[in-house]
Amino acid sequence: MRPLLDAAARDEDEHIARNGPLPWQHTPGALIAALAEAGLTGRGGANFPTWRKLARTSVADRPVVIANAAEGEPASRKDKVLLQQCPHLVLDGLQLAAEAVGARRVYLYGAVVPQRKTDRYPITCVEAPDTFTAGESSAVMAAVNGRKPLPTNDRRDDMLVQNVETLARIAQIARYGPRWFRRHDTFLATVSGAVQRPGVYEVERGVAVQRLLDLAGGVDTKAVLIGGYHGTWLRPHETIADPGAGVAIALPNNESGLRKTAEIVGYLASQSTRQCGPCRFGLPALAEALSARRWDQVRQLVGLVGGRGACHHPDGTARLVRSALAVFEEESR
Repeated sequence: MRPLLDAAARDEDEHIARNGPLPWQHTPGALIAALAEAGLTGRGGANFPTWRKLARTSVADRPVVIANAAEGEPASRKDKVLLQQCPHLVLDGLQLAAEAVGARRVYLYGAVVPQRKTDRYPITCVEAPDTFTAGESSAVMAAVNGRKPLPTNDRRDDMLVQNVETLARIAQIARYGPRWFRRHDTFLATVSGAVQRPGVYEVERGVAVQRLLDLAGGVDTKAVLIGGYHGTWLRPHETIADPGAGVAIALPNNESGLRKTAEIVGYLASQSTRQCGPCRFGLPALAEALSARRWDQVRQLVGLVGGRGACHHPDGTARLVRSALAVFEEESR
């Protein structure tokens, strides 16, 4: 079942012929109610109910809607593939979200697309830097306002940031309804690592990790990092409850999970925006402790960096390390 990728079209005319015209809602609150009934959650990593974000922005003054196409995750390609194959589905969702909240401004962050004849809301494209944290919602908000894209813990109800995959699903719910979506609730996953056929796959929500491995040709897999560098390690038989940013990195049986995690944490420390103590000092110290296999210090540092940063970057890193310590416990003895 590939309801998303099978909607691919080469141009706007083919898109309309295959998927139908853009389904403007006209009635205030109609789309938000449909999204609530469908149960759609964000596909950018947070897994937050989409309707709640739209409802919050719809009552704000001078709302802004932003399609987030920035893929800071080094192992992620799903959003690029989606924009290559189904750009008009994404743009339909962006237009519908703008209508639903009464947007005054509409942006596409991290990609460039031509204006379309069916669009009612002009789209301004904003370039995104190739950094891990540039796609975080608060960094996106800063960028469209002309500031440096640095993440913070600040929340702005007047700015709606939605991942491009989420927007594509919004367009499908508007066309086919919540009941159709609940029967076709899939997610895109970029599968890499110890697999024979790395790539982007579309699978049903709630599948086992092994399903992705079967599609991508995984052999002798010890564990898979699900959700990206801020994700969690799962064994092949376990169920994917939260796909996070739609990333799956397969680790072979002959590699150390804690060593691989140390490499990732070293990268995450290098991507710090250095706005707070946990990022400036905690993450480099955590990477060093992992590499040196000082497990007591690793556990202490994980407790110190989580929940104390200027943004969620330290929290995601701590979550990754906790997962690794649990799944690869035998390696730390």
